[in-house]
Amino acid sequence: MTSLSDLPLRGDLVGKRPYGAPQKVVPVALNVNENTHPIPEDVASDILAAVAKAIRGVNRYPDREFVELRESLAGYLGHGLTPANIWAANGSNEVIQQILQAFGGPGRSLLGFAPTYSMYSILASGTGTAWIPAARDEDFELSPETVASAIRRADPDLVVLCSPNNPTGTPLSIEAIVAAYDASRGMVVVDEAYAEFMPSDQPSALTLLPGRERLMVSRTMSKAFAFAGARVGYLAADPAVTDALRLVRLPYHLSALTQAAAVAALAHSGEMLAMVDEIKGQRDRLVRELPALGYIAHRTGSNFVLFGGVDDPHATFEALLEQGVLIRDVGIPGHLRVTAGTEAETTAFLEALAALKSQS
Repeated sequence: MTSLSDLPLRGDLVGKRPYGAPQKVVPVALNVNENTHPIPEDVASDILAAVAKAIRGVNRYPDREFVELRESLAGYLGHGLTPANIWAANGSNEVIQQILQAFGGPGRSLLGFAPTYSMYSILASGTGTAWIPAARDEDFELSPETVASAIRRADPDLVVLCSPNNPTGTPLSIEAIVAAYDASRGMVVVDEAYAEFMPSDQPSALTLLPGRERLMVSRTMSKAFAFAGARVGYLAADPAVTDALRLVRLPYHLSALTQAAAVAALAHSGEMLAMVDEIKGQRDRLVRELPALGYIAHRTGSNFVLFGGVDDPHATFEALLEQGVLIRDVGIPGHLRVTAGTEAETTAFLEALAALKSQS
């Protein structure tokens, strides 16, 4: 049987490993930062009706410019954005891939602040873009001074800022984003996949878009909208940026079914986001209760918590899995990450962890 090593793989991909979180069927899955709350029944009915209507026309190609979806996304985001400012793709990963295809590539570089979302380096590799990991401050924080210094030192073609950061949950100040933009000569991407979980008094990078044509703000419907399986990511930026992404997108890259489902979900944005406060409540509960078990809960503005003080992360991960609780070993020494689930799921995790602690 042919193996990967027998194939004429591109040289810079030899030895690489694909992205992948463990996929296991367990009673409590809190490992990939999904919204574990189901979509409300009335919303699901409207989405099904929209998809059923769209499927009658799937013998034809979908709207290549996904105009209705861009209108819906612009209305949801506000901030004076118009459809001309909006782009969308099959998840925010594809949005970032298209950014790298348009502005990165061989001889160009992407700088990010590690530890951060592992797909950045993978997408950089896949597009032939050099990945430059810069260091964070203590406790995974990121000051404007640290950001600006790293950018000036490396002089990258692109900068990606995860706000809040994955896998640490660390919020990023608006001042740090401004510092990154001012220090950079190239494109700056702010990945706000978890924006809806940020503190209410923290402004979005969307507020910085006017007058900053090199700034892009990436979002997703996977998290707060409980739409992970639908694969819808989007971007807000200067209209010239969306023109650039048209140069690299695949023809008709967003299916008619995806567009219909997303538009229907956005029409119920208030109801879809009603669960966010509950999720934030369970996140804050984790931050309070993990230290009581002897762990360090890091500051978070997302729907998950990174906690330290874990003597053997792999053993703890496996022991929790044996109890039907799946969380994430993100490869940070002494740390594990857990998604804030429903109240019952969060309780199951905390009780399982407490049981392990009592046995040690």
